Amino acid sequence: MSQTYKRIAALEQRVGYVFDNRDLATRALTHSSYGDGNKTSHDNERLEFLGDRILGILTAEKLYHHSTEPEGTLARRLNALVRKETCAKIARQLNMGDAMLMSASEDKQGGREKTSILGDACEAFIAAIYLDGGYTAAQAFYDAFWMPVFDQVVSKSAKDPKTSLQEKSMAIKASLPRYVVVERTGPDHKPLFVIEVTVDGVGSAKGTGKSKRDAERYAALHLLADWEKLT
Repeated sequence: MSQTYKRIAALEQRVGYVFDNRDLATRALTHSSYGDGNKTSHDNERLEFLGDRILGILTAEKLYHHSTEPEGTLARRLNALVRKETCAKIARQLNMGDAMLMSASEDKQGGREKTSILGDACEAFIAAIYLDGGYTAAQAFYDAFWMPVFDQVVSKSAKDPKTSLQEKSMAIKASLPRYVVVERTGPDHKPLFVIEVTVDGVGSAKGTGKSKRDAERYAALHLLADWEKLT
């Protein structure tokens, strides 16, 4: 058994799912940098595309059956559950980076811990499970690793975090929150934004999202969380 397959087998044990077609798992864990530009194998981008949609429907179904909240509230909760940072958090929990295939240069730059890379790999892995074992297998994976995060998200206030941050800032007569784009990566059809929000006298925090709007929300959410720790 190759070193790659050994690492994938170890990941299967952590996940609790064994692939019939392990090539699917290998592809899900192959970053686009692998081979240093020489495309001798398929990377995980197509699987990530599929996994993003599967994750969305799994989450939407859970939210729909969980409560009778309006569409806007459900959409905000869904965004928090499918965002890149949530996927990367679960990938780290599973030590998914250890099983990934990537170029030596990307590895040296800390690619196995990058949020964007781990988030994409986690979505691709969901798609690989779906293609290998069907919807039930993908749902079992979701239930095992997303439900703790799901419970945290649905227990929080449904108010938009940007609104909450602004109201809290005004209550103590601090400056209004300022949002600044600090990084934009990815191609035009698939951008990833990092935005920093600052409230004078309170602090700052960063958020990552597929749109500026989402990144601002996550930045506000993180600053609110940091603020609560200080009070």
